[in-house]
Amino acid sequence: MAGTSSPEAVKKLLENMQGDLRGLSLECRKKFPPVKEAAESGIIKVKTIAAQNTDILTALKENSSEVVQPFLMGCGTKEPKITQLCLAAIQRLMSHEVVSEAAAGNIINMLWQLMENSLEELKLLQTVLVLLTTNTVVHDEALSKAIVLCFRLHFTKDNITNNTAAATVRQVVTVVFERVVAEDERYKDAVDQPAAVQGNSNRRSVSTLKPCAKDAYMLFQDLCQLVNADAPYWLVGMTEMTRTFGLELLESVLNDFPQVFLQHQEFSFLLKERVCPLVIKLFSPNIKFRQGSTTSSSPAPVEKPYFPICMRLLRVVSVLIKQFYSLLVTECEIFLSLLVKFLDADKPQWLRAVAVESIHRLCVQPQLLRCFCQSYDMKQHSTKVFRDIVNALGSFIQSLFLVPSTGNTSAAANQTGSNASGNTGSAQANSGVLGMGGGATVLPAFEYRGTWIPILNITVQGSPKATYLEMLDKVEPPTIPEGYAMSVAFHCLLDLVRGITTMIEGELGEAETVIQTSTEATSLPVQSSEQDLQSVSDQSEKELGNRAVWEEMVNACWCGLLAALSLLLDASTDEAATENILKAELTMAALCGRLGLVTSRDAFITAICKGSLPPHYALTVLNSPTAALSSKSYSIQGQNVQMISPSSESHQQVVAVGQPLALQPQGTVMLTSKNIQCMRTLLNLAHFHGAVLGTSWQLVLATLQHLVWVLGLKPSVGGALKPGRAVEGPSTVLTTAVMTDLPSISSMISKLFENSQYLDDVSLHHLINALCSLSLEAMDMAYGNNKEPSLFAVAKLLETGLVNMRRIEILWRPLTGHLLEVCQHPNSRMREWGAEALTCLIKVGLTFRHNPPLSQNQRLQLLLLNPLKELSNISHPDIRIKQLECVLQILQSQGDSLGPGWPLVLGVMGAIQSDQGESLIRTAFQCLQLVVTDFLPTMPCTCLQIVVEVAGSFGLHNQELNISLTSIGLLWNISDYFFQRGEIIEKELNKEEAVLQKQAEEKGVMLNRPFHPASPFDCLWLCLYAKLGELCVDPRPAVRKSAGQTLFSTIGAHGTLLQHSTWHTVIWKVLFHLLDRVRESSTTADKEKIESGGGNILIHHSRDTAEKQWAETWVLTLAGVARIFNTRRYLLQPLGDFSQAWDVLLDHIQSAALSKNSEVSLAALKSFQEILQIVSPVRDSEKPETPPAINVSVPLVVGSTATSLGRSFMRTDSIGERIGRFNGSEPPVITDEIEDLNLWWAAWNSWYRIGSESTRPPITCDKLTFIPSQPFLTALIQIFPALYQHIKTGFSMDDLQKLGVILHGAVSVPISSDASPFILPSYTEAVLTSLQEAVLTALDVLQKAICVGSEGMQIMYPAIFDQLLAFVEFSCKPPQYGQLETKHIANAKYNQAEWVALNYVPFAERSLEVVVDLYQKTACHKAVVTEKVLQNIIKTLRIPLSLKYSCPSESTWKLAVSSLLKVLSIGLPVARQHASSGKFDSMWPELANTFEDFLFTKSTPPDNLSIQEFQKNESIDVEVVQLISTEILPYANFIPKEFVGQIMTMLNKGSIHSQSSSFTEAEIDIRMREEFSKVCFETLLQFSFSNKVTTPQEGYISRMALSVLLKRSQDVLHRYIEDERLSGKCPLPRQQVTEIIFVLKAVSTLIDSLKKTQPENVDASTWAQVIALYPTLVECITCSSSEVCSALKEALVPFKDFMHPPAAKVQNGES
Repeated sequence: MAGTSSPEAVKKLLENMQGDLRGLSLECRKKFPPVKEAAESGIIKVKTIAAQNTDILTALKENSSEVVQPFLMGCGTKEPKITQLCLAAIQRLMSHEVVSEAAAGNIINMLWQLMENSLEELKLLQTVLVLLTTNTVVHDEALSKAIVLCFRLHFTKDNITNNTAAATVRQVVTVVFERVVAEDERYKDAVDQPAAVQGNSNRRSVSTLKPCAKDAYMLFQDLCQLVNADAPYWLVGMTEMTRTFGLELLESVLNDFPQVFLQHQEFSFLLKERVCPLVIKLFSPNIKFRQGSTTSSSPAPVEKPYFPICMRLLRVVSVLIKQFYSLLVTECEIFLSLLVKFLDADKPQWLRAVAVESIHRLCVQPQLLRCFCQSYDMKQHSTKVFRDIVNALGSFIQSLFLVPSTGNTSAAANQTGSNASGNTGSAQANSGVLGMGGGATVLPAFEYRGTWIPILNITVQGSPKATYLEMLDKVEPPTIPEGYAMSVAFHCLLDLVRGITTMIEGELGEAETVIQTSTEATSLPVQSSEQDLQSVSDQSEKELGNRAVWEEMVNACWCGLLAALSLLLDASTDEAATENILKAELTMAALCGRLGLVTSRDAFITAICKGSLPPHYALTVLNSPTAALSSKSYSIQGQNVQMISPSSESHQQVVAVGQPLALQPQGTVMLTSKNIQCMRTLLNLAHFHGAVLGTSWQLVLATLQHLVWVLGLKPSVGGALKPGRAVEGPSTVLTTAVMTDLPSISSMISKLFENSQYLDDVSLHHLINALCSLSLEAMDMAYGNNKEPSLFAVAKLLETGLVNMRRIEILWRPLTGHLLEVCQHPNSRMREWGAEALTCLIKVGLTFRHNPPLSQNQRLQLLLLNPLKELSNISHPDIRIKQLECVLQILQSQGDSLGPGWPLVLGVMGAIQSDQGESLIRTAFQCLQLVVTDFLPTMPCTCLQIVVEVAGSFGLHNQELNISLTSIGLLWNISDYFFQRGEIIEKELNKEEAVLQKQAEEKGVMLNRPFHPASPFDCLWLCLYAKLGELCVDPRPAVRKSAGQTLFSTIGAHGTLLQHSTWHTVIWKVLFHLLDRVRESSTTADKEKIESGGGNILIHHSRDTAEKQWAETWVLTLAGVARIFNTRRYLLQPLGDFSQAWDVLLDHIQSAALSKNSEVSLAALKSFQEILQIVSPVRDSEKPETPPAINVSVPLVVGSTATSLGRSFMRTDSIGERIGRFNGSEPPVITDEIEDLNLWWAAWNSWYRIGSESTRPPITCDKLTFIPSQPFLTALIQIFPALYQHIKTGFSMDDLQKLGVILHGAVSVPISSDASPFILPSYTEAVLTSLQEAVLTALDVLQKAICVGSEGMQIMYPAIFDQLLAFVEFSCKPPQYGQLETKHIANAKYNQAEWVALNYVPFAERSLEVVVDLYQKTACHKAVVTEKVLQNIIKTLRIPLSLKYSCPSESTWKLAVSSLLKVLSIGLPVARQHASSGKFDSMWPELANTFEDFLFTKSTPPDNLSIQEFQKNESIDVEVVQLISTEILPYANFIPKEFVGQIMTMLNKGSIHSQSSSFTEAEIDIRMREEFSKVCFETLLQFSFSNKVTTPQEGYISRMALSVLLKRSQDVLHRYIEDERLSGKCPLPRQQVTEIIFVLKAVSTLIDSLKKTQPENVDASTWAQVIALYPTLVECITCSSSEVCSALKEALVPFKDFMHPPAAKVQNGES
């Protein structure tokens, strides 16, 4: 008011007033003098007030009645000009607020009069308005009068006045209520008045109200009265009133001043008691009226609904509901129910339209809707108002589509009031695809079963702009354009969804934040106060309450919404409308999901899913149990509407044609643009609301899978989808529109799964489960046919896994578990993808930077690798190839950091079976090679054992020989690695062992690992050895060979690392075990030839039977073990059971040696030889030397080396230690020696068993008799000398006997004819075989040992002689080998399997030489003498000597003679020495017989013998005679008489030429031996005249010789005379003549000799014999030969000395 109270304004006001008064006085000067006077006095009054008062305005107000009076009078003149002037002046006063209450009353009365006179009506209204709006001086009756005045003016005949009045009334009513508001504002700080008594029946009792409020109360009450057509209480003087205007005023008051009604109980009371009943009463015609019903329920005619009132009532109701819902809960329930009823199909179209508009107004107020829900739907016995509203809308929309046919107008009108049945459902929201011909319509519209309803653009989203509710000027109901109601209803639904979801999600968000902050607060370490906790619990109670409301709201509305939206979606032909519908469905689905309302969520999702697929398609996919609900019908508002598949003549554009994803695809299916739109919505839903989808992921993904299939998208690397051609059937047809969309759809699908990384764990699990079950369905479908399967699920599982690597643990098991199932699927494409996905995940999982890293999270690493191992249980080779490729890639990229994952990775390689094909094995082996070459140092040492086992298992694979052999090479490399890094490996293993030991103790179980007592490092070696051992008995010879070589090389090279005790295991568990197995396999091996075809095995190639191949293995193994025993003897011997081991080894050698395979048996002996060359440990007496087994220079700093390394790598065999052991201060242990002896004796026993078994002749003989080979026997015999060196001290006669048997046996063995060319020299060469050499060497060793040995040993000489002599006999009698027939070598045919006897002559002769040598050395030994060795020698020699020319070889008898001569030259003196003891008595006759047999042999010389040869032979005979003459006869005294007699007889026999006159061979023979005869004769002669007779013995020899000689001469002469006489004139043979001459000469010589001899030496009988010769000589005189004659002459001459005269007897006796 500052503007009107400033001094200038006041001054202006005073001037204006005076001016107005002057003007008035001027106007009334003539006609109305009283007025003029009044005006003039007014001027004076104003001046006075201005002069007297400082506060002019207040003074003016106090005197206002007087000041106004002139103007009132002026108005009374009813002169228009004056009246106008006065009204203007009054208005000016009023606007300056200088009018008092009294003045105002006067003014109003004056105006009333003017009104009654219908003067200046517009000015009047203006003045009233100014009067009431400037201040509050007008009230009570005055006010009511002013208001009535305005009302009266509203009902004039003048339109302008009416309208102005109407406006003024509205403004005045507003002013009245504004005053109340201002008044409340002024008094709001004052103490509240006592509340009015509710239900006061006296409506005028408003004593508690303040003045302004009271006025307003009275006004409002009367308005109600008026609308109800009752008389007003306060507005006295009202003449007429219209309901429409009344309702409008009520509506504006209620709308503009709700706070007045809410703050004052009196007003609230009015609302309840007056307004609501009034509204309900006025509604009745609308409620009762039904379009088209002819009968009525009441006798009175039914009042027709009246548009203006109805519309205004609805506006009032809207305000009541909006503003006073909290006061009028019950009344609102009625209103809302009415609204719902107005939507019924039997109501007039305009009524339905305005009802829909009213409902739209409610739909945009979510809080209000929430209140409805709380107040009605959630109360037990209340109408479910909120639900009814939504259902009514749905029903309304459906009814618009169901245009009743003429025949049945009220088909859709059923009884009302039933609630929606069926808790869930969805329309099949699909557009048909067949009506392509029509093309798309231009107008946006809904089209359903032939009903076409355009969509009008009626609202801006979210603000209800009602059209018909605003038509206040219309009296007749307007025509509603087609589609209007539908459009509004459509927007109602959209706004309803938008409002509810926004509100609930907002509140949910707040609640979540509060909960989050409060939980954070409670979880703080600081103890929260009680009050905090209290607030949190309040919070959660409130949250629970809210949640109940939210859930109720959703539960109440979703059925109706879904039904309506589905129908609209189905009918929509406009992209924007479709988008809105889908958005609404999506928002609802998300909201339901968020609230956990599964059924409703799934229903909305199902609707979207069905929209995405072609019409009849949806049935197959979504009729799974989850979607079973979709087939139910909805009953909404009692109208059962079954949602039917869409009409076929839909105007949707087809954008894609593809194959359905089904077992038997029937034709093609078509996708429309709406399907694609739905699909996008579905993708958005999954994209943004994945977290709340839960189990409905199944629906979403199933649908997407089908769409992807129809669109022909196929998975590519990493799981993303790319457009691919269909594999079979007609190709997918896509329009360009879709083609351009495909990449974006594909990337949306991928993004959807990428977003899974933001899902919480539970939602992620839902997603994974859904994908898994989808995949299971796809797998079921792909069973039993090789069609292209749907790989959508597998690809997406892969994608999901890849993006969720950071929390892979939580989804790993279900994910990989399922993929493993996929990998087992019979359909190869399916399998391939399963494996691809699985291996990709594993590889990415291992390379992903986890937090903490994998190296610190072993559990996760094992978890990641586990599925890789599980793949090993699948037999499909393609899967295994993938698995192994994955392993290879992991090794290449992650090999260094696998750590605890190694066992799994190695397990995968080891799981490959032999039967799984070459390529698999090759790939796996490649992995293994990589491991061995690159990763041994990086893996935990505990895995080394697994590496060994895996490498071993590849060796056993029989697919590819090369792999087996290479794997053995790998084992060697591994062993090398162990050797190089032994220390480190050992430390680590010991550490690990300690941990395991501790765990085992805690559990109270034994630590269980192979080879347990040994240290872990040794166990590693043992595993390696055991593996190689297994390979040594592989069925393939090459593998066996390679493995054997590797095993023994490894033990040889690295065995020194083992602890001493471990050797025990090596020997027993590895080596002997291996030997046992090899022996068993060898002995049971098949003898069949390996290439087909017969033929005798014995003469075939050395490897053509399994048996021969095994023989090779046996050889290798035995040699290897023997070598170890040899080189590591010093390690093995200290072990407790070395002697048992030795026995076992010998047993093996023995069984091998006796095997029927010459290769094995020979090798066994080689091994035997090897272990016998063992160097015994050095005794302390000797200088320590490096054993030959290892070539190492002795380390000088022995001590330091050993200690600095913790455990020296020279282990128990470090040379230093051994030196220490041997040079230690402790005395040498004797037991060692004894044990050694035992070992040697064990060896001897074995040797003996081998020898006796192998040389024993077979009992039966057939072609296949096994006969040991020469090299074998040679080797066997060659062992003896070495062996003997060790056992000589205890070697007894028994042993010698045993040896003899073996030697004899060995020499007797024949050779097979096919081998003879190699072993036997040609028959003519006299060479020994190596076997024979060996036998002699053995005996030589023995004899040398005996020679230097003790006295006790020398008793063995005779036995050795016996043995040798037996061999000598072979020269004439080759030994027999059992029953075997042997052929002489000359007759053997090489190509037959025959046995050939050896040429024993050289051997026998060599033996003989040995005998002679030996005898020369030992002739005087007591044993030799006692055992009659000489006699045996002679006896043996007699055989060849007697055979002479009949001997197999000529050299034999010659050698025998020379040997006999040598032996006798040594032996005879010895024999003479022992003559008295009688030890040689039996020898002499033997000797005599021998001479006899030799000199007068029965065998004849061969015909081709040359003269020279004969003479040589004769000279040998001569030598013998000379021996007799020098060695025997001179010592006749020491020789038995009989023997001498035999000799003499023999000499006699030899000295006589012809014994018979016939010309026989014998004669020729003798004739030719002139020299011999001569020597015999000479010898006889020589012994005839022994001059120095020292003993009677000698004399006896002479006498004997003489008589023999004389007798011989007599015989020869007789024979000659006889022959001469018989021959007549023929001359006699030359020899005979020579002989006779010789005899004659001998006679003359003899007589000469006798004469020279002392007479006492010559016996009388001798003389008698001599003289007796004379007559015979005389007879020879007739001989014709001159030579004989001259000889005869010389012989006869000496007889002259005998011609004495006869003397006396006595005298003769004296002489």
